[in-house]
Amino acid sequence: MLQYAIAFFVIALIAALFGFGGIAAGAVEIGKVLFFVFIILAGIAFIADLMRGRV
Repeated sequence: MLQYAIAFFVIALIAALFGFGGIAAGAVEIGKVLFFVFIILAGIAFIADLMRGRV
């Protein structure tokens, strides 16, 4: 999922470079959402592992 977030940020940078503001803004928003979903899921997985005693 983090790879998708990075891919959308790269797409946004390329689109902004060529002047496609609407496409760049859309790709940035998708990248932000995916990044925060990744952070939340990683935190939940870490807490679950702590509760199981694996870490």
